[in-house]
Amino acid sequence: MPRKKDDAAAVRLESLDLGYLALFVGQRMNEQVLEDLHAAGFTGLRHAHGYVFQHLLGGPRSISELAALLEVTQQAASKTVAELEGLGYVEKTESDDARVRRVALSTRGRASVEKARAVREALQKRFERQHGARAVEEARRLLADVLTSLGGAEAVRTRRVRAPR
Repeated sequence: MPRKKDDAAAVRLESLDLGYLALFVGQRMNEQVLEDLHAAGFTGLRHAHGYVFQHLLGGPRSISELAALLEVTQQAASKTVAELEGLGYVEKTESDDARVRRVALSTRGRASVEKARAVREALQKRFERQHGARAVEEARRLLADVLTSLGGAEAVRTRRVRAPR
């Protein structure tokens, strides 16, 4: 059987280093979560919105707080918040200072977070069925140890993961 031209350029997954494999698994899982969220009616969400959500999970924030946490300008943070507000995922909240605009996850925003968590949990159970709970736990432990050894664990623990640039 003749080989296709694309076969010569195909990447052998086993030849990739751990970083690329972890990246590609994470990207594909995030795509799957977004596909499932959109199918469940949580339309308009993009991967980048998750970085805003992570900072609103603990409660309301001002636009300037979000900008600092996201390491973007206030204008960029305000634009993203306006987009999420228009989609119904965040809402304005009371502020002690009328000059400070504070936002929080809306009921719809919190529901989208719960749906995303449910999708991730279902994927986790699927992996456990396909590969065994022990293998999945060992992979998780390995990736957590690697993340720690690279100095990235604290950013995850404190919800300070920066969006890719």
